[in-house]
Amino acid sequence: MDSIRRLRMQRGLTIQKLAEMSGLSVATIWLIENGRISPTLRTLRKIAAALGVSVEAIVYGEGFSGGVS
Repeated sequence: MDSIRRLRMQRGLTIQKLAEMSGLSVATIWLIENGRISPTLRTLRKIAAALGVSVEAIVYGEGFSGGVS
C-alpha cells in the first residue's frame, strides 16, 4: 500500500522502526508496502496506531473526513 509507505516516509521512519513500533515484522511491512499481501484489519490498526493516523487515513487517504459530501 503506497499510503503506508508515504506516511512512513513523511514521518522519517524506516521499515525497521515502523515494524518495532507496530509489533509487526519487517517482512510483513515490506510485503504490505509492495502490494504482495493485503493487510488484515488488525494489522492495519497496528500500523495506523504506530503512524498516529486512523485506519481510514491509510485506506482512503489522509484527508478522509468520514462524512458524505
